Amino acid sequence: MSVEKKRNMVFVITIILMTIYLVWRMLFTLPLEEGVLNVIFGVLLILAETITVFTTFELFFQKMRMNHYRLECPEIPEECYPDVDVFIATHNEPKDLLYKTVNACTFMSYPDKSKVHIYLCDDGNREEIKKLAEEFSIGYLGFSGNKHAKSGNYNYAMSHTSSPLIATFDADMIPQHTFLLKTVPYFLLPKMIKDNGVWRLRREDEKEDSLKLGLVQTPQSFYNPDLFQFNLYAEGNIPNEQDFFSKEINTMRNSSNAIAYTGSNTVISRKAMEVIGGFPIKTITEDFETSIRLQKAGYITYATDEIQAAGLTTTTIKSMLKQRIRWARGIIQSLQNTHAIFTPKLPILSRITYLNSYLYWWSFFNRLIFILSPILFALFDFQIVNTGFWGIVIFWLPAYFFYSISMRYLSSNIRNQRWSQIIDTIFMPYLIVPVLLESLHIHQRTFKVTNKKEEGDFKSFQVSLFAIPHAVLLVLSVAAMVRFVYGKYGWALFYSSIIIFWIFYNMVALLYALFFMLGRPAYRSNERIRADEEVHVKYQQSSHEARTVDVSENGVAFKAKMPIYLPENETIKLVITTPLYTACLIGKIVYVKEHRDGWQYSAKITPVDEANKRQYMQIIYDRTHTLPMQMDMWITAYDDILRNIRKRVSQPFYDKRKQPRIQLDKLVVFADGSSCRLLSFNYLYFSAVDFQTDKGMDATYTFTTPAGTVMVLKRTGKYLNQSEEELLEVMNLKDLVSKSLINTILAEITDGRKYGMTPHELPSVKKSIPILEEADDPDEIDNIIGRIQGEQIVYELTDKDTDEIDELIRRIQGDLIAFDPELLEELSRYAV
Repeated sequence: MSVEKKRNMVFVITIILMTIYLVWRMLFTLPLEEGVLNVIFGVLLILAETITVFTTFELFFQKMRMNHYRLECPEIPEECYPDVDVFIATHNEPKDLLYKTVNACTFMSYPDKSKVHIYLCDDGNREEIKKLAEEFSIGYLGFSGNKHAKSGNYNYAMSHTSSPLIATFDADMIPQHTFLLKTVPYFLLPKMIKDNGVWRLRREDEKEDSLKLGLVQTPQSFYNPDLFQFNLYAEGNIPNEQDFFSKEINTMRNSSNAIAYTGSNTVISRKAMEVIGGFPIKTITEDFETSIRLQKAGYITYATDEIQAAGLTTTTIKSMLKQRIRWARGIIQSLQNTHAIFTPKLPILSRITYLNSYLYWWSFFNRLIFILSPILFALFDFQIVNTGFWGIVIFWLPAYFFYSISMRYLSSNIRNQRWSQIIDTIFMPYLIVPVLLESLHIHQRTFKVTNKKEEGDFKSFQVSLFAIPHAVLLVLSVAAMVRFVYGKYGWALFYSSIIIFWIFYNMVALLYALFFMLGRPAYRSNERIRADEEVHVKYQQSSHEARTVDVSENGVAFKAKMPIYLPENETIKLVITTPLYTACLIGKIVYVKEHRDGWQYSAKITPVDEANKRQYMQIIYDRTHTLPMQMDMWITAYDDILRNIRKRVSQPFYDKRKQPRIQLDKLVVFADGSSCRLLSFNYLYFSAVDFQTDKGMDATYTFTTPAGTVMVLKRTGKYLNQSEEELLEVMNLKDLVSKSLINTILAEITDGRKYGMTPHELPSVKKSIPILEEADDPDEIDNIIGRIQGEQIVYELTDKDTDEIDELIRRIQGDLIAFDPELLEELSRYAV
C-alpha cells in the first residue's frame, strides 16, 4: 500500500470515528439536569470541539485531493519570457534592510535582463531611498502621503509601469536568483503543452483558454529563527511556525482554488489586476483580499511549495502579537468585504475553505474552553460532560488516537497536534477579543508595518505582563490537579486518568507559553547562516584552503583541517568562492576552537569594496536557509521543557581564545644540552614541563627541527592556568613568518599526518623491515629517518650501550633533533 493510500485511509477512519464521537457528545453527554451554567459550559465545549474537528476535516479533504491539482512549471523558449515589473514595497524600513533586497533583485536570472524592470515603491518618499535606487540604477517611485497604505503604494506603481507581469516583494524579502525562472513560466501554460515529455508551443487548435492564471505564490520563508524557535531554544528542532501555512495549508488549497496571496514572493498578472480594479483599499490585509477578488473574477491562483525568497521574521513579542491581531482582523474584514463564504461567484469548495479560514481564528477561543473545562470540573465541581469513564474510553479514545495520527500525516512532520495547541495557547489571550470585535464589524482600519528590527525584549517588564494570563491559568491548573488527585488511590486514580491527562496536557502547553513570554537574551546583531563554501585564507605570503561554516553580514566562521597561524589584531584576507559568486573580504580573527575534524576560526570581516559587498550579500542570502524543515520527531515535551530549564539556569560560556592550542607531548634537547618536555604550542608560546638546565631564567634555548628549521625559545616564568606548564616564548617568530616557515613547523613538531602534512611518505609495511647496514645515499638516509619516525622498525638491543641507543631512538622519534647519518648507520646495525 502506498503512503498516499495509507494516509487517506487513516483520514477516512478519523472522519468516521470523530463524527461518531461528536454525535455521541451532542445527543448523550449534555448536562441538561445540572443547572444553567453547566449547560452553557457544556454547549461551549461541544461547540469548540465541533469547530476544531470541522476545520481539520476540511484540511483532510484538501490533502487527499491536492495531488490532482498540481501545475507543472513549463520549459519555455527564451524569447517567450515576457517583461516583468518588480515592485519592492517600502514605507519606513531602514536603508540597509532594503539594500539586501534590491541587491538580490538585480541578480535575479532571466534570459533577457533588459526585460526585468525593478522599482523601489516608497510611500515614505524618502531622499535616501531615492539615492539607493540611483546607486543600483533601478527605478524609484516615490508616493507621498501613505494614502491607502500598501495598496495605494502598489496602485501608484501600477499606474507608472506597463509590464504584463508584476513581481511583489516586501522590503525584507530577499529573492533567490532563480525566483523569476521558477514562477514566470507558469503564466505561459495556456501557450505551452507537454508532448511525450517535451514542452512545445500549442497549436491554434490546442489553446487552453480556461488556464487563466492570476498569480503564483511562493512560500513565505525566513532566514532568522522565529520567536517560537528562538524563545523556546528550539531553532534546531522545529520549523518556522509559518511554514505550516505557507508550505502545507496554502498548497493544499490549490485543490479548491482558494490560496492566499501573502503580499510578497509573488508574481501577478497585470491584466488580472486591471480586471479587479487594482489592489483593494478598504482592508488592512490587501494581499489576502486581492487573491479572493482574483478568484471571483475567474482567475486561477496557484501556490508552490519551493522556497524562492526569505525574509526577516518579527523579533519581539509585542510586534508579533500586533502582527497576528492585524492578520486576524484583516482576514475577517476581507471575508466580509468580498462575501467569500456566501458569494455564488466562487465554487462551493472555495467557500468552504474560506469558512474554514474564518473559523480558524476562533481556535484561540476554543483553546481557552479546552483549558478551562477540566479546571471547572476538578476545581469548582462543574458537571460539563455527563458521562462515565467507559463512555469516554469507547467513544473518545479511538477517535483521539486516529486524530493524532492524521494530524501528523496532514503536516508532513512540519507540525504536530502538540505544537499546534502550544501555539494556540500562546496567542489565545490576545486574539479572542479582536476576533470577536471584527466579527461584529467593529473594524480596525489603521495599517501598521510589522517591526522587523533585530532587537530583543528579554527580561523587559512589559514582556512579563504578557505572561500574566498564562500564569493565572497554570496556577489554576495546578490547583485543580492537586485537589482532584488528593485522597485518590488505586482504581480511583485509574478512573480519574482522563481528567488528569487533560489537566497535565494543558499544564505543559501553559508552561511552554510561560517560557515563550519570558523570552531569551539575544547577543547577535546579525543572523549567522550556515554555508559550506570554498574560502582561501591569506596572511602575508601564506595562503590556505578552508571551508566556511557559517556567514553573516559582519562575520565569517571557517574550518581548516590544520591549524593556521593568523595573529590577533593582524588583518587577514578571505576570498569566498561559490559557483555563482566571489567575494574578497578583509578581517581579523575573533576566536579559534578545535573540532574533531579540524580547527574553526571566526573572523570579523568587511568587504574590500562595493562590488565585493554586493557579491558577499548574495553569498549570504542566495541560498535556502538551514533552519529545520521538519520537526525532530524524537524530541518529546519532556525534552523541550528540560532543555528550556537547563538553558535558563546555566551561564553561557564564551571561548575567547584567538590562537589554536596544539597538543604535543614531545621531549626536546636543546643545542646546549638542556631539555624539557613540550606539551602544547600556539605559535606564540610553547608550554613545557620537566625543564632541565643550568642556565638562568633570561637565557635563550635553541633547537633545530629535522628539516633544519631553527627555533629560539625563552622561558617566561609564567605558568598555564596555575598548572606546572611553563610558557616558553618563541623569540624568532617574526623571522619564521617572513620566511613562510611558521606552518611547516607543524609537520615537524606534531604528527604531521593528522594535518595532511607528513614530510616524508611512509611505505606500507606489513612486517618488520631491517634498516640498511650501510646507507650512504641521502635518499636512503631520508627514508630510514621516516621509517624510524613512523615506528615501523623493531630493534634488538644488546647490553652494550643499551641506554644510549634507546635515548637516540626516542630523540629521533620525537621529531626534535637534526639527525647524524653516522649514528643512524650505527643504530641500523641493531635493527631486526
